[in-house]
Amino acid sequence: MSLDEGRSIGAAPVDAVDTEPPTAKRPGAPAGGTDGPGGHELLRLGLEQAMAVLGGLGCMVHLGVLGSSGLYLVADTGLPSALVRAWGEVGREEQVPPARAVRERTAVWMPADAPGEAGAVPGRPSSGAGILSVPLTVSGGLQGAVSVVTSAPGEPGAETQRLLGAVAEWAADWLRRSTALPGAADTGWYGSGEQMTGREVMVSWGWDFGGGAVVGDRSALGILGLDHGTFDGRIGTWRHLVHPQDLPPLLARMDEAIRARSAYSLEYRQRQPDGSYRRLEARGHARLHADGTSVRLIGTLRDITGSGLDLPSAGRALLDMSDGFLAVDRRWRIVFANPEAERLLDPSGHLVSRVLWEAVPDLREPGVENACRQAADDGRPAGFDLRRCTDGRWLHVRLVPVPEGLTISFTDITRVRRLQDQQDAAGERTARIAELTRALATAVTGRDVVDVVDAFMLPLFGADGVGVWVQERGRIFAVGTVGYPAEFVKRIEGIRIEDTPPVAQALIDCVPNFIPSPEEFIRRYPGMADIPDADGKKAWAMLPLVASGHSVGCCTLAYERPHAFTHEERTLLTALSGLVAQALERARLYDAEHGRAQELQRGLLPRTLPSLPAVTAAARYLPAGEGMEVGGDWYDVIPLSADRVALVIGDVMGHGLSEAVTMGRLRTAVRTLADLELPPDEMFIHLNDLVNGLGDDFYATCLYAVYDPTSRLCCLTTAGHPPPAVVHPDGTAHFPDLPLNPPLGAADPPFDTAVIELPEDSLLVLYTDGLVESPDRALDRGMAHLAQVLCTAQRSGTADPKSLCDCLIAALLPDPQRALDDTALLVARTHASAPADLACWPLPGDPKAAGQARHHIHDQLDAWDLQELAMSTELIVSELVGNVVRHAKGPVMLRLLRSRTLICELADGSATMPRIRRAADMDEGGRGLQLIAALTDRWGARYTPSGKCIWTEQSLPTAQ
Repeated sequence: MSLDEGRSIGAAPVDAVDTEPPTAKRPGAPAGGTDGPGGHELLRLGLEQAMAVLGGLGCMVHLGVLGSSGLYLVADTGLPSALVRAWGEVGREEQVPPARAVRERTAVWMPADAPGEAGAVPGRPSSGAGILSVPLTVSGGLQGAVSVVTSAPGEPGAETQRLLGAVAEWAADWLRRSTALPGAADTGWYGSGEQMTGREVMVSWGWDFGGGAVVGDRSALGILGLDHGTFDGRIGTWRHLVHPQDLPPLLARMDEAIRARSAYSLEYRQRQPDGSYRRLEARGHARLHADGTSVRLIGTLRDITGSGLDLPSAGRALLDMSDGFLAVDRRWRIVFANPEAERLLDPSGHLVSRVLWEAVPDLREPGVENACRQAADDGRPAGFDLRRCTDGRWLHVRLVPVPEGLTISFTDITRVRRLQDQQDAAGERTARIAELTRALATAVTGRDVVDVVDAFMLPLFGADGVGVWVQERGRIFAVGTVGYPAEFVKRIEGIRIEDTPPVAQALIDCVPNFIPSPEEFIRRYPGMADIPDADGKKAWAMLPLVASGHSVGCCTLAYERPHAFTHEERTLLTALSGLVAQALERARLYDAEHGRAQELQRGLLPRTLPSLPAVTAAARYLPAGEGMEVGGDWYDVIPLSADRVALVIGDVMGHGLSEAVTMGRLRTAVRTLADLELPPDEMFIHLNDLVNGLGDDFYATCLYAVYDPTSRLCCLTTAGHPPPAVVHPDGTAHFPDLPLNPPLGAADPPFDTAVIELPEDSLLVLYTDGLVESPDRALDRGMAHLAQVLCTAQRSGTADPKSLCDCLIAALLPDPQRALDDTALLVARTHASAPADLACWPLPGDPKAAGQARHHIHDQLDAWDLQELAMSTELIVSELVGNVVRHAKGPVMLRLLRSRTLICELADGSATMPRIRRAADMDEGGRGLQLIAALTDRWGARYTPSGKCIWTEQSLPTAQ
């Protein structure tokens, strides 16, 4: 039979007991032996020795408190499970060896098969020849018996009985020592009924040893983990649930309380249904029968699992702890401090008996003290990190509430925090370097690179200023600076490299230059001793920017305080300078290309607008924000015949150099077609063909307006472009309802036109969608805002188109640097021709018309005091009228207009255009137009709705 087979169902195997962590107990607790958890093992080993010496098959110990009706098995060894269960509880009056030994106070042996004796007891088999029991009596009264199952037939001899008696005496001494701690009579009476102490629940509980029953309600069973429906209420059943180590001293303390008729305080471990153990505390008093015999213990039971602190035993371990440990009572006085706590908190060793807040000033901080008090009030453990004011060391403070107060542990985590801070700093630095790398990868312009270095590298290294410099033709130029005085930058800008040795070392030699202080700067470069005062800096890191094997510039990080550059900083700065160099090289290539594209675009736009009698015009062009490519917005003002003027604005869809080139081609085409005096609808047919010929990916919008000051009529044609804004002199603004035509490149002729009348001093505002549309503003809202600003400006008397352009840009584009599209704006204030400067006569279609025309010209020039032009003008008119009478048809109309030049027009009903040609010596015709070209400054012809009109211009005589 193995030892494991000899365990009872109420006692865990020794191996299982030994593997359970020791449970600490509070000062003054009466339960548990002085030998600790190993004491019960010592008792079991003693029984095994007795069994071996006596040659027995098994050994067991029974105990019974005063007045109890039975004896309870508290320890055994070598017995099979069936025998352990059968001998778990023995009635005092039974005729079995343990009960008889207690009653007769002498050794008792019975053979296993004696009728009516051991073998005759139902349910109590014997695996040996008999059972020998000797009485066990603890001084003071606890009674019991030590029994051995013998293997040899016949009654054991006197020597065997003496040896077993010695074992009983040793067991009695062990039980006496297990209850030697002070009693709990002075701990106070808790009373009965259910009440709360912190998080612990107290319930009524008791033992009736006379009837062998336990006393408890449902609450008591609940705290014990017992089911009310299955628990039989017997002490014997309860005994099986008590931890085998705790049962002997537990019964001993109960017996002591009954005999002394005193209050009792017991602590023991009880097994739960899941196999775990719960620590319980029983407190109460002995109740006496009428005959004076105390047979019942009643009182309260509470669960104290995890709440106890056994300073006598645990204190020995606490003394050697590597952490500081304090225990304080409910008055916040320190009752225990281990050496590590004294070393950390008070090397003088005067912590015990002092108030916590006075002994440890670092805990006096409001937030820290509140945390300690809150943990004690809530009964919940808490922890936090504390930085000491005296030496700056970090301590982790752990608070664990206990019934008597609070325990506080201090762990020095200074090294851990420093490592953590270093790791955090390294992690933050890594994250910032990653952000710097991403930002440099997206930097487009040289200024972008400077801004990225300012935003990411300066905080990374704690610098206060940055400058990015490049060399051109042996001189230094700033790409951008931050944190430097403007006067210093102006002083450095453009000087020769050899005159700046600190920068020259980085630019020419490509070697990093670290200067930690002004004194070191002056020592190295005495010829530039005034530089530290000029730039206001105290330390410098001058980093060469090398990309693709050649120097592209120099990056300077400056500090307002002296700075000793560590090896790590020098290495990291040198590595990051390579990233900055690559970004700067890309940015400079982009800047050069972007600059050429913008130069090309601006070169394709009008440098100045002509000064014309019909309109006063001003225009603005704003490229898209930084980082955006050039666009295809454009505008133009084209003077036409008879003081008429063409206002045109357009937008080639897309951004890039090809769009800018397309814009230039369109503007040239419009100007060429306008010089040919083509009607707007016919002109748009040619423009549409031009855009179609560029490919399927090209589209353009265009708005073309021709204003005639003599009639104040404006002919408008649009191809996918927003309508112009018209502002009348009274301040009202509107957008004309124009025919909708698709953009150029997507349209099919014909193109519809519209004609509107503009009062004198009206405003005609042409614009591209970049002015009124953006991702956060719809086109209709932008147009409404434009009309509102125009009305306000017109009513306030802002007559100057240039000022009006600035006003519109400020109102509709407050931040042009962030605009996603380029913008073109053309503002024209219209003027009407004076009636006194205009004369018009109908002419007949016969040869008499020439004479009448000369007569009208002579009289009108006399009226205008332009007699000097009479002869040449009469000759021009005679030639024109002669050609009309000979070659044309329909009504003939002669008109004379005095403006900056003298304009003469002759209209007829024929669509045949005159053309100048070289006449041979014998030709009769072909010389008239040559004569007209010789007598005029300009001449030409244009189509009209009813035919054509031939016009000439002559300069007015200079006023004397």
